[in-house]
Amino acid sequence: MSISSSTTSISSQPKILLVKLSSLGDVLHNLPIIWDIRARLPEAQIDWVVEEGYVNLLEPLKSSPGFRGIDRIIPFGLRRWKKNLFSSHSWSDFFAFKSELQKISYDFVIETQGLIKSALVCALAHKNPDAVVAGLANATEFSGYEPQARMFYTQSVQVPIDCHAVDRSRWVACSALDLPLIGRTEAPRFYPPEFVENIPVCNIAGIEKPYIVFFHSTARAAKRWANEEWVALGKALSRIGYQVVLPWGNEAEKKISETLSNQIPESLVPPRFSIDEAFSVIASAALVVGVDTGLTHLAAVINRPTIEIYCDSPLWKTEGYWSNQIINLGDMKNPPSAKEVLAAAIQLLA
Repeated sequence: MSISSSTTSISSQPKILLVKLSSLGDVLHNLPIIWDIRARLPEAQIDWVVEEGYVNLLEPLKSSPGFRGIDRIIPFGLRRWKKNLFSSHSWSDFFAFKSELQKISYDFVIETQGLIKSALVCALAHKNPDAVVAGLANATEFSGYEPQARMFYTQSVQVPIDCHAVDRSRWVACSALDLPLIGRTEAPRFYPPEFVENIPVCNIAGIEKPYIVFFHSTARAAKRWANEEWVALGKALSRIGYQVVLPWGNEAEKKISETLSNQIPESLVPPRFSIDEAFSVIASAALVVGVDTGLTHLAAVINRPTIEIYCDSPLWKTEGYWSNQIINLGDMKNPPSAKEVLAAAIQLLA
């Protein structure tokens, strides 16, 4: 039984556009629908519009000889364009994006973000006369949502208010394509095993194996775990022979990394690294411990031993449920103690 009332007849080779622009964790949690669609419509044309800063997250799923994944990755430069709104170069880039987007006329447009900016991309896309444009009919709790986006859809998909990010994308995709709802009995897939197995070894200066990565910062300060908890955990892991690595993404986060490092023996504050380098740093780590943030979710989707710490966001929203290599601790307004996280770390390191 499907969850949709779509009347569009699906050919064996439909042209499908996915729109999920950002951010890091949201893009990662949208990846499973590529595998879901390919398993059911292997000859489909599948394209994806994404913010240009996250293109590297999609490259490992690009179609190539012997592998069908994403056929076209279409970079969207909105963040850069907004900074130079009156620049002729920005407008030239925008029209180049529009031209690239409109090279194909789509049968299905699947928008899983629920924001006006992503809905406007749907409006810009060329579509066949009976095309389905599917998006979210409602917000999930604690998620950004702009109800005006529904004006750009032909099909608004109601999802549970406590729907996990992966499951939410599956609801919209299955509704758009008139497929039976894909549940958790079909574990989500993210990256090809061959890609994960061949991620280059980390070669950032100063990082020594075995090491454990602490992703301590996130865009919203309330989601952070207390510094004293990080220090207690770091000292305990240092005593049993692990180097603690403390990445950062901006100057404020660098100061936090330095504050923690000053109290954790033999720890390292590395240079700032790119998303490509993040794959290597994470893949070579013995363990990743992090708050509810994109790089922690990256560790979970490439199936590294990962502890996800929830302090001011609900566990159900983004918890890694697909692997016994992932332990989720804490919940909304209920952060775990360093003792609880240490016990989980020892379990995963065993």
